[in-house]
Amino acid sequence: MRIDILSAVPDLMQSPLNTSILKRGQDKGLVTIELHNIRDYAHDKHRIIDDRPFGGQPGMLLKAEPLFEAIETLNARYNYDTIIFTSPRGKIFDQRDANRLSLKENILFVAGHYKGIDQRVVDTFAKEEFSIGKFVLSGGELPALLLVDAIVRLIPGVLGDSESALNDSFMDGEAIEAPAYTRPADFRGMKIPEVLLSGNHGKIKEWQKEQSVIQTEIWKKNNNIF
Repeated sequence: MRIDILSAVPDLMQSPLNTSILKRGQDKGLVTIELHNIRDYAHDKHRIIDDRPFGGQPGMLLKAEPLFEAIETLNARYNYDTIIFTSPRGKIFDQRDANRLSLKENILFVAGHYKGIDQRVVDTFAKEEFSIGKFVLSGGELPALLLVDAIVRLIPGVLGDSESALNDSFMDGEAIEAPAYTRPADFRGMKIPEVLLSGNHGKIKEWQKEQSVIQTEIWKKNNNIF
């Protein structure tokens, strides 16, 4: 898979993309992730990429000219399967989206910044828009990183068998994983459930299913889902 990310502040994403699972996926040659600076496509003396919005609204918008050139240049080179904009108004990203996108060959993420992006850019290029929740950040870089992490870890071979994503929460609809424990079995008087020490795999699986139902109901209650 190839992932390109277009941003006004690409340095913000350097460290996370070169750490842990994302680094492992790249080192294994399973994914290529490249950052692109919108300013590289601004040709005025000061490489200006933002301006005030019409209508008197506060804040600054990313300009159409450099973004059009950047997206057209990159898309001509890689012919993306999809172009994703991170946006507060987008669909809230979930595991089903991650599963679907992990099967793509190449993806371009366009991270908004400042007050947002000139709408003509979105109307022309956005195939999908995603949000990560009902709140606003300083830019779309952090949401883009979250989406990239969720997608890349699903690529076969990125995770080891012991870290398999198949049993993760939300991989089966809205199911939340059962609580998990490790050694010591008794810590400060807090003991793990006896069934986990029984060696009876049938009973353990039954317990995990029951706990998954309980944890899912707690999650639904916390998120006002009925």
